[in-house]
Amino acid sequence: MFVRNKAALAGLFMLLVIVFVALFGSNIYPVDAFDMVGAPLTPPGESGFWLGTDYLGRDILAGIINGSRATLAVGGAAAFCTVVLGLLIGASAGFYGGRVDNILMRVTEFFQVLPPLLLAMVLVTLFSPSLITITIAIGVVSWTGIARLTRGEFLSIRKREYVVAERAIGSRNRRLIWKVILPNGMPPLVVASALSVGSAILFEAGLSFLGLSDPNIMSWGLMIGANREYIFVCWWGITFPGMAIFFTVLSISLIGDGLNDAFNPKLRER
Repeated sequence: MFVRNKAALAGLFMLLVIVFVALFGSNIYPVDAFDMVGAPLTPPGESGFWLGTDYLGRDILAGIINGSRATLAVGGAAAFCTVVLGLLIGASAGFYGGRVDNILMRVTEFFQVLPPLLLAMVLVTLFSPSLITITIAIGVVSWTGIARLTRGEFLSIRKREYVVAERAIGSRNRRLIWKVILPNGMPPLVVASALSVGSAILFEAGLSFLGLSDPNIMSWGLMIGANREYIFVCWWGITFPGMAIFFTVLSISLIGDGLNDAFNPKLRER
């Protein structure tokens, strides 16, 4: 089903190209993103700069290539933290139920009512604005959706016949959670996990745009934030990093939609 989805394959191809650029782009185009290599505000295509230079004379193409590593790394790591935290809380709430469920869901609701971007800004501001801090902050504010989805899957699966049979033969709770229930509830969680990567990339770009990132590490959000005051005279300094974010998130969304179609039997005839 995934292979027959042309949009999903297009998204996968785009993402592979972006990952390739992040891994090997600096070898193909060995220009430091922070070096002032040309005249400031050089338009795209002039003086040998394919995408132009910013207000300091830094190569926009080099910034996009070098910034892709930090952006993808933070997005992937933050999504991993989001999924792990959401699975732990959601699985515990859905499997044990009762008081455990009530306590964990009250904690989940507390984080849900807080503005995610504002909470992430507070966390990054309280600590040093580094990639690790940003990753943890994004994971802390983004896990609630995964937790609720996991809880719903566990509530619907934990009383089915094969789970009752496993419990009857003496299987421990740890085996029931991770070896029996979770594998059978994985399809919607895989889709949500894939989409959380795109959300994490947007979060990182937003924090970098607001200046809440490590200024010594280039990222797409940092490029947009640094050039926002020159948007009318240096539109390429914002447009090209914005397009990089757009195509990355679009590719992940297309992959997530393809996974949803492949895993959901109700959509297979669509």
